[in-house]
Amino acid sequence: MAPAKEMSKNKMFGGFNKKFSHDSACLSCEMKFSVFLPPGATEGAKVPVVYYLSGLTCTDDNVIQKSNLQRKAAELGIAVVCPDTSPRGHNVEGEADSYDFGVGAGFYLDATVEKWKHWRMYEYVTSELPAVLASILPELDLSRSSIMGHSMGGHGAITIGLKNPSKYKSISAFSPICNPINVPWGKKVFGGYLGEDEATWKEYDACELIKSFSGDKLPILVDQGTADNFLAEQLKPETLEAAAKAANYPVTIRMQEGYDHSYFFIATFMDDHLKFHAEHLKA
Repeated sequence: MAPAKEMSKNKMFGGFNKKFSHDSACLSCEMKFSVFLPPGATEGAKVPVVYYLSGLTCTDDNVIQKSNLQRKAAELGIAVVCPDTSPRGHNVEGEADSYDFGVGAGFYLDATVEKWKHWRMYEYVTSELPAVLASILPELDLSRSSIMGHSMGGHGAITIGLKNPSKYKSISAFSPICNPINVPWGKKVFGGYLGEDEATWKEYDACELIKSFSGDKLPILVDQGTADNFLAEQLKPETLEAAAKAANYPVTIRMQEGYDHSYFFIATFMDDHLKFHAEHLKA
């Protein structure tokens, strides 16, 4: 595994935003990610980790620059790791034709269609990225990790957490795509990356995973704005609520009056999510 290179370092609230690049083996391209390290994080005083998965068209920069996560993360003593949203630079035909498929739209799955063989964001987030972090940041306690995300990244956080309950302590999401096999974004992406066999799509659908879940249940917190223009057609939190109720799974869904899909919404409730994770990371 090639070593990651530090690209930038900016002090904030006593901690540091660091941006790295590395050659990804599973995605076969250069990948970039950002980490906020709280003050006092040293190899002798390891800190827990929250992974933040971004939404469509985003990179690791959006949440670092727009959410103000650093203030509360510094106070709580939590590191936040922010990967990019897809492989880049492969120049696959059609990869940039639409905002919701291809570049910037990895959907945190492992593609099985040959054309999109490098789109393996599930493997990247769950396996390769933690290994890279362990090699360059000994101040991280990766045995204490939680996961969160927004929109496409909210879908990723919930599905990855449900599929790997031993890796994480808690899950949260802003405006997640809750039932992708039944909405336009999911049908387009799953058909493109996974092929026509819709039975395989269920492996990356939060509602389907909750229905079939067994094992230790991770707590899930979801915030959803009522003024979100994607709410009715693409996000459908009521499907997640129904699946969780039927399976007796602990999901808290908070409908936030008047909030939209933007980082104004995320910044408003970011502190709540970090406090939620801190409670479970430090329990």
